[in-house]
Amino acid sequence: MNLFICNSSIGRKLVMSITGVCLVLFLTFHMCMNLVALFSADAYNMVCEFLGANWYALIATIILAAGFILHIVYAFLLTIQNRIARGACAYEVSSSPKEVDFASKNMLALGVMVFAFLGLHLWDFWAKMQLIEILHKCGIEVSTDALAEVTNGIAHIQAAFSDPIHVILYLVGLVALWFHLSHGFWSAFHTMGLSNKVWFNRLKAISTVYATLLVAGFAVVLIVFYAQSL
Repeated sequence: MNLFICNSSIGRKLVMSITGVCLVLFLTFHMCMNLVALFSADAYNMVCEFLGANWYALIATIILAAGFILHIVYAFLLTIQNRIARGACAYEVSSSPKEVDFASKNMLALGVMVFAFLGLHLWDFWAKMQLIEILHKCGIEVSTDALAEVTNGIAHIQAAFSDPIHVILYLVGLVALWFHLSHGFWSAFHTMGLSNKVWFNRLKAISTVYATLLVAGFAVVLIVFYAQSL
């Protein structure tokens, strides 16, 4: 089983599919959590406090990080494997088939953009919230002001999205995320054998709609908070 997962193309795609679906579920939860900020600052801060440096939140964070790392590692392995398999033939192909869309041809590049976007997001929020709590609980000295703001999620949103450069960077990251999800979502179910001739196009349509709603949910939050800062 381990050899199948590590050495076969199908096994690697299966790992990417399972981790990808888990990440989509997390993004869905995260988007719904963000929408709460539009209706109630107190409710959003309560969610932030609930998801602080508690044992269940830390375990979920570790699992999520492990899944994300696996997803990235296997993406690079598959890309390298595919390039080796194509060999010199890759340079003989002057055009791609029409059915191969932009996202499919650029999944790795889109993934790298999403990874950079995640780094910015972690710096803006996780590093100033859960990480501060973790350091404090480990006995590492942190500033009183930083510790007081760990559950004030609304303040962090307002600070991040009052900067137009941040807003633009987030929007670019969300566009990359949309392309990555619109292809990756249906591709994951296809790899897991959950599609057929009837459901193939349906899954592609569902993936496009789902990715659009998910990204729109994130985008509306940053646009509303930026508009409020003007």
